[in-house]
Amino acid sequence: MKKKYVMSLIAIVLMISIVLLGMSRLSRPVSANQRTTIVFWHSMGGKPADALKKLVAKYNASQTKYTVVPQYQGAYTESLPKYINVANSSAAPAIVQAQEIATSTMLSTKSTEPVSRLLDSQVINQIEDNIARYYTVDNQLQSLPFNSSTPVLYYNKSLVEKLGLKTLPEDPSYQDILNLAQAITEKTNHQTKGMTIEAYGWLFEELTANQNQLLANHDNGRESGQYATKININTPAARRLMTFMKQAIQDKSFVSYGSGDIAEANQQTAFLAGKLGMFMQSSASTGDLQANAKFKLGVTYVPHADDIARNGLTLGGASLWVNKHQTTATKEGVTDFLKFMSSAQSQAQWQLATGYLAVNKNAKALPQVTSAIAKDPNLGVATKQLETSKKNSVTAGPLVPILPIERTNVETAMQSIVNGADIEKSLQTAEDATNKALASYNSANHMQK
Repeated sequence: MKKKYVMSLIAIVLMISIVLLGMSRLSRPVSANQRTTIVFWHSMGGKPADALKKLVAKYNASQTKYTVVPQYQGAYTESLPKYINVANSSAAPAIVQAQEIATSTMLSTKSTEPVSRLLDSQVINQIEDNIARYYTVDNQLQSLPFNSSTPVLYYNKSLVEKLGLKTLPEDPSYQDILNLAQAITEKTNHQTKGMTIEAYGWLFEELTANQNQLLANHDNGRESGQYATKININTPAARRLMTFMKQAIQDKSFVSYGSGDIAEANQQTAFLAGKLGMFMQSSASTGDLQANAKFKLGVTYVPHADDIARNGLTLGGASLWVNKHQTTATKEGVTDFLKFMSSAQSQAQWQLATGYLAVNKNAKALPQVTSAIAKDPNLGVATKQLETSKKNSVTAGPLVPILPIERTNVETAMQSIVNGADIEKSLQTAEDATNKALASYNSANHMQK
């Protein structure tokens, strides 16, 4: 029995060694018809994956020196641990796509090369300012923004018009949303619920940012020579947001779908079926909603609190990081590929195929983009919302290593509030748990005040 166990263990070790060797070889520049191979780990699925493959194929066909090999590594939460495990080894990919909230974690691996050292200023300056700022740390653009998005508010415009109601303004207030949600609910005899707000940490962050509320101290963790030591969840901005949600519940115009992927899918299904009047989600959903809705789609900015001027939003999505442990030939290829991916033409193609924002300033002036937006103004709402956001530490976004934990705690608080719990107590519980986790992280990583 022991012999079989030992032999099995040896076999497993050998298999792992072979796999790691294979990964190592993939990560090194190898010659295929004199081309240098560049391994690119990504997390795109569905239509974005198809659009990404087309862009990569277009790049590979455009020159003869490099071959970019895209490799799907699962969702962001699956891909990031894989990268961390090989980040400073020969098995690391040349390029890896990582979610925006992983920025601090990626920097902590000390395995990456700032893209501002690879790309010339002409290329960098073409990136939308309010997009580049999220990934700019210590005055360097650390990664190349790629699939960028913001939340927007979607509503059933045909239903609103059919009911004789006033359509929403481009920049609605909380009261605008409450009034319309209640009217939809009552005029349809509760057959259509007016609104929902998914228990989603990202939406919480965006809707409080829109009130100019910092999520973390030290300028959202971006102050030079500092790092976040306190997370702000139980704030006036958060209490206003939760009061807004609770008012809709009291008006009986609110329906809860919970949190997570199932909630996201269910609210979209209800919306397309005419059972839900309004919801907020990523601007990247615009194309799919437009294609599947059997009614006129309305798109606006996310709402702002009635007594607070709109501050604007931070960024969602992901960016492309360059691993520094690469040969000169590979880095040259990576640089060339990133120039291609960030070009106005590539970004226009990406935006129109996926609904993500074009990160290149010049993309919106290209005929294919202006024509598409003229035909469907909804496609331009998210870009305008981001471009008109104020430039400050709030909209630059939080640089915090434990954002996934913060989001989980916030989502728990939001669901508790929906179920009748006290707003301030729920938010404080989330804040305390998050700051405890942040203190543990800082202590473990030798980060003391």
